[in-house]
Amino acid sequence: MKLIIAALPLLFALGACSGGSQPAENHAEAEAAHGEEGIVTLTPQQIATAGIEIVSPTIGGNGGTIELPALLESDPQATRIVAATVPGRIVELRHNLGDSVRAGETLAVLESREAAGLQAEVQRALAALELARSTLARDEALYAKGFRPLREVEISRAAAKQAQVALRLARQQVAASGARGGSDNRIVIRAPISGRIIARTAVLGQNFAADAADTELFRIARLDELSVTLSLSPADAGRVRPGMTVVVTAPGRSRPARISFVSPALDAETRQVPAIAMLDNRSGQWRVGEPVTASIQLAGSSGSTIQVPSTAVQTVEGKTVVFVRTEAGFRAVPVTLGRQDGAMVVVTAGLTGRERIAAANSFTLKSALGAAEAGHED
Repeated sequence: MKLIIAALPLLFALGACSGGSQPAENHAEAEAAHGEEGIVTLTPQQIATAGIEIVSPTIGGNGGTIELPALLESDPQATRIVAATVPGRIVELRHNLGDSVRAGETLAVLESREAAGLQAEVQRALAALELARSTLARDEALYAKGFRPLREVEISRAAAKQAQVALRLARQQVAASGARGGSDNRIVIRAPISGRIIARTAVLGQNFAADAADTELFRIARLDELSVTLSLSPADAGRVRPGMTVVVTAPGRSRPARISFVSPALDAETRQVPAIAMLDNRSGQWRVGEPVTASIQLAGSSGSTIQVPSTAVQTVEGKTVVFVRTEAGFRAVPVTLGRQDGAMVVVTAGLTGRERIAAANSFTLKSALGAAEAGHED
């Protein structure tokens, strides 16, 4: 259809604001444009009044950015859960939430009958080993004097080895209980790594049963490096690789991070692709659990990629168009779109990149074309 803007709602508004009718030369321009398809005739003053932003397409450069919400978490490789692995009662707590601790430092003391049994088993195994060694030493001495047969010496040696094994197993059971020391019926719970206590559920006097579902006492993490957890769409995940830069921002702060992992599988619940970036936090300005914004810088696919603001793209009569600036106003140019990177969209056909196009408020031009079409039908 041949479209011409003889009278836009926008121009009517301008005429009302100016207190007069549309100048005769504007009507002449409109008549001159008659017969040209997809033309919107506007003067520079009318363009400025309508707030239509005119920009140039972006050619080449980077491949754009992906911006999405993210969450800061402690690095799973640098986080440890300290739990009560034997039934008992907390009788002493040495540290609170937020405290810094060193590896091997005492966190809590647990009183437990099972712990007493484990410690008693160690003592019995130790006594049995001492007895076995004494018996072996005596039998070897008697054998050297000819008062003991070799068979009895070999039996004593085997008994000593069995006692060593029993002691080692008893000590391993104590270690498996989460203890690193203690005496009688108490087990000392120590920090497995150096870091800060980011969670504490332990309460003085708290009891743990043998079948308790949750026996966590503390959670310790090294916070000099944090994980930035992201959820990417499958389309975006195909363009993200380990090693890419992520700019993490929060109110008053911004810092680059680096992608370390992109999952090869979708999350079963969200149908998104989990990804992780590592953020340097030696300054201590970022906190575990903090929501942030992550912007992933994508590599450019070629030096001739043409990108336009997404606000420049409109749909007219079922066609995707961009309004290109002309001497008389704008012309609707059909385009073919590629991927979208945040506020920018790639144009794969229809533009050379040398045009000047309408960006912000380009929808007013679409409305003008629709009004002109309705006028011609009348």
